[in-house]
Amino acid sequence: MKISRSPILLLVAALVFPATLSLAQEGRGRGGRGAATHEATPAPVAGATDSKAGEKKDEPKKEEKEPVLSITEHEITLGGKVIKYQATAGYMAMKDPKTEKTKANLFFVAYTKLGSDDDKLDLAKRPITYSFNGGPGSASIWLHMGALGPKRVAMTEKGESLPPPYKMIDNDLCWLDQTDLVFIDPVSTGFSRAATGEDPKQFHGFNEDIASVGDFIRLYTTRYSRWPSPKFLIGESYGTTRASALSDYLQDHYGLYLNGITLVSSIMNFETAQFKPGNDLPYTLFLPTYAAGAWYHKKLGGAYANADLPTVLQAAEKFVEEKYAPALMRGDALPAAEKAALAKEEAALIGLPEAFVLQRNLRIDISTFTTKLLEDRDRSVGRYDSRLTGIRYAPGTAGRQEFDPSYEAVYGAYTACFNDYVRRELKYESDLPYNALTGEVQPWNYNNVQNEYLNTAEMLHKAMSRNTNLKVWIANGHFDLATPFFATDYTVRQMGLDPAVRGNINLTFYEAGHMIYMVPSELAKLKADAAKFYDATLKAAGVR
Repeated sequence: MKISRSPILLLVAALVFPATLSLAQEGRGRGGRGAATHEATPAPVAGATDSKAGEKKDEPKKEEKEPVLSITEHEITLGGKVIKYQATAGYMAMKDPKTEKTKANLFFVAYTKLGSDDDKLDLAKRPITYSFNGGPGSASIWLHMGALGPKRVAMTEKGESLPPPYKMIDNDLCWLDQTDLVFIDPVSTGFSRAATGEDPKQFHGFNEDIASVGDFIRLYTTRYSRWPSPKFLIGESYGTTRASALSDYLQDHYGLYLNGITLVSSIMNFETAQFKPGNDLPYTLFLPTYAAGAWYHKKLGGAYANADLPTVLQAAEKFVEEKYAPALMRGDALPAAEKAALAKEEAALIGLPEAFVLQRNLRIDISTFTTKLLEDRDRSVGRYDSRLTGIRYAPGTAGRQEFDPSYEAVYGAYTACFNDYVRRELKYESDLPYNALTGEVQPWNYNNVQNEYLNTAEMLHKAMSRNTNLKVWIANGHFDLATPFFATDYTVRQMGLDPAVRGNINLTFYEAGHMIYMVPSELAKLKADAAKFYDATLKAAGVR
């Protein structure tokens, strides 16, 4: 695979499934250019049942009140042009279509461009993008406050957190010049919760999550009159799993066809990332990212010691395809001399001792790499971004990372800034903790997927085969050990797309980690690629 790749945009789906809360818990809109209450439109809900048995016919039906939304107006300057927009923050109640009982309240934040007397907005030409992150268990805060929204968390030029108290700034690379934005928090993430008396586990699973988020998208599209609009999804990490699956779900269930999907730090085929006995695929697909991290920390050896990053990546990919993968397939039949030669070359590429690589039977998993690479400095490297390092609790021990330094670089800053922003500027109040990333959704239910390894690339394949106008852009970072770029490239090459739609997928790669937008220079490149993606997709649709 060549290092110079054609730009791609894979837009992913937005996810949220609202839950009813007691009055003591429910969020409150205040101030802002008038709070508004909307009547709910019944929406299908995963696991819904008809439970009217025993209901007295002469007893008047008690109506549930819709949550109050906070609606405010703002403006931002993008590309020298002032854009006025409306922000809406609050819950959408998701209801059982038969009983009309609220099953969950999904929290969302929407930004919609405002027209003027001289410039009336045509919704048939104004795109809408539904955005969410992953986990499972992650709120939409990362894309919201890092790349797409009108405010972003201030970071250093290297993508590291500034000291507390943290700061947010106007995002001059916001996507509002291209599209309206809806950020969705799935059940149990952010402020979203299952309704009182409802078991949140009914939403904590692959199919359950797709249904709840898909239902939210359908309901928002209906309630806010966006059926005529060009529709896009953007997801990050497990959000790309969700988005690729939603492309098929939305078509099948609602006839809602998308124009584009953006996948940021993509993972669709879980076989590419599961280090398990008998599955050698991750060892091969992670190796180029190991090489990128070793290059950054100046740990490369042999002929690669003074090479630049493109040269190293090209060499790593060639090594995997021509030598490493075939050798692993041979297993114990691989002659000792060939195995020793491979260990030497692999060690030089990934920065680990030759004897150690040979001892590990040529197979280095992610935890071993993150703790072993900088063992001599008593440091571990980040899973989300291998350029960032952390102090070891127990120096000299390999195989278990105590914490991820690349997550610590963003967690406190993003959480503090969003909690301030949602109350002070969006005028939305809640006493609930905002679950930026929670383990409450675990164990996530994969029992109803097709096989041992979830692979939503096949769902995207089906959607693209039926909707030949669907465009996909996939963006991955070279230093991302959570969703390695070579695994994404492999997954796309294995989709088996017809030549007529194969060109609808484009990939772009960045000198960044999992959260590409942490580094300001890469955020600017991401925004430029996004503008190209929307422009080309909308021109193909006859909208621009």
